[in-house]
Order: sequence, then C-alpha cells, then structure tokens
Amino acid sequence: QVLLVESGGGLVQAGESLRLSCAASGRTFSDYAMGWFRQAPGKEREAVAVISRSGGNTYREDSVKDRFAISRDNAKSTVYLEMNSLKPEDTAVYYCAAKRSDYYGYSYLLWEYEYWGQGTQVTVSS
Repeated sequence: QVLLVESGGGLVQAGESLRLSCAASGRTFSDYAMGWFRQAPGKEREAVAVISRSGGNTYREDSVKDRFAISRDNAKSTVYLEMNSLKPEDTAVYYCAAKRSDYYGYSYLLWEYEYWGQGTQVTVSS
C-alpha cells in the first residue's frame, strides 16, 4: 500500500504560481512512476504531468507544457508540480498517483495507476 498526500493547492489569480507537493509513504517511493492528474467540475480526470522512477523521463499535457514542471525527490519520497502562469482553465482538483514501473518508464493512462491521493483544490481567478 502506498499512501499519497497532496498539499500546496489554493486560490490564486491568473498569472500567479503554485507548487504542489505529494508526499508518499508505505512502500519504496523510487519503485514507482508518479503522475499528476486533474479533474475540473463536469469534466473527466486527465493527466497533467508524469515522471519516471528515474526522474529523467517526463510527459506534460500540451496545454501545460510551457508552464508546468514535474520533478521528484526520491530521498524525500515526494513529487512536485511547479505551476506557473496559471490560467482560470487550470482550476481543478489535482491528484497525484503512483504506479509500479521499470526505471525509465512512465504513463499518462489513468487506469494504470494503482494508488491515488485525496486531491488538492487549485482555483485560479481571472
């Protein structure tokens, strides 16, 4: 079992930044690829950014590619999502998730992720 706890969400104005953190416990963090996903009201959950166990391979959804960055600190069992130039359309509940993977692999497919956090709300006002 992997327990994931997100933090760092909040209410910001358009153009501002936030840094989300997801702290993991229970299993060896470095055994898992990690992902950030989001779900806006009335919409399906979607992948935002994912990162391999090594940290060397990442994927970011097109709408955030130039604004968001994902990183991980295996020594701290934490994955981060740095969000810059936030837009109202980024408003959503953000979830982190973990999946077993080979060292360099990653996935943006939600159903492949085994463990999920409870989510943190990000609200961007115009």
